[in-house]
Amino acid sequence: MSTVATRLPPQKPGLERVPPLESGDRLSREEFERRYEAMPENVRAELIEGIVYVSSPARFDYHAKPQLGIISWLGHYIAGTPGVEGGCAGTVRLDDINEPQPDGFLLILPRRGGQAGISDDNYVVGAPDFIAEVSASTASYDLHSKKEAYRRNQVREYLAWRVFDQALDWFALQGGNYEVLPPGADGIYRSRVFPGLWLDPQALLGGDLKRLIEILELGLASPEHAGFAERLAGSSSSS
Repeated sequence: MSTVATRLPPQKPGLERVPPLESGDRLSREEFERRYEAMPENVRAELIEGIVYVSSPARFDYHAKPQLGIISWLGHYIAGTPGVEGGCAGTVRLDDINEPQPDGFLLILPRRGGQAGISDDNYVVGAPDFIAEVSASTASYDLHSKKEAYRRNQVREYLAWRVFDQALDWFALQGGNYEVLPPGADGIYRSRVFPGLWLDPQALLGGDLKRLIEILELGLASPEHAGFAERLAGSSSSS
């Protein structure tokens, strides 16, 4: 998620006057939400480790198109895996100083053993099991402060797409720390948390959605995915 430090448009009419959100502000999550509520509908912002990041317009090749690839991939997995849901750019209340809006995420429904819940006002609360972000490069806060917030809050897997570097980083939580999840000998990434979530990195980086889905379909047809789907169904029936 790219950011820019700039003064924002006027706030929504009819609300009490509150200070605008600006990149670099240091706020609690409660104050962040109060100010966010007063901003225009087209403003997107995140709170990461207590610091506000206001997004700049998303460029086609550097963000919009890559995000579509990720969402197409995740959406296809959700369609083939009852009990798993996800979203894009949705607010996630991680803790008192972190409220990101991940480019894409997956979560196991709470009634089926997932670690994140849905609040009464319809926000994700707690850590999604898998998060994906479109990042500019290793200099991005996605690979530093945000990665640390995800680790500390136990996001089990985190995929960062470094667009300028044309590279992917897939991190898996192990013993409270992130380790790099390597691809298999065939070059395909396989999620440890979501069996059957297979990724051809070259297809994603190259925008080859047909190949991307073909490899995912192989994962969805695997015995590991069948067993996972059976476990999810069993946890639902026993709840």
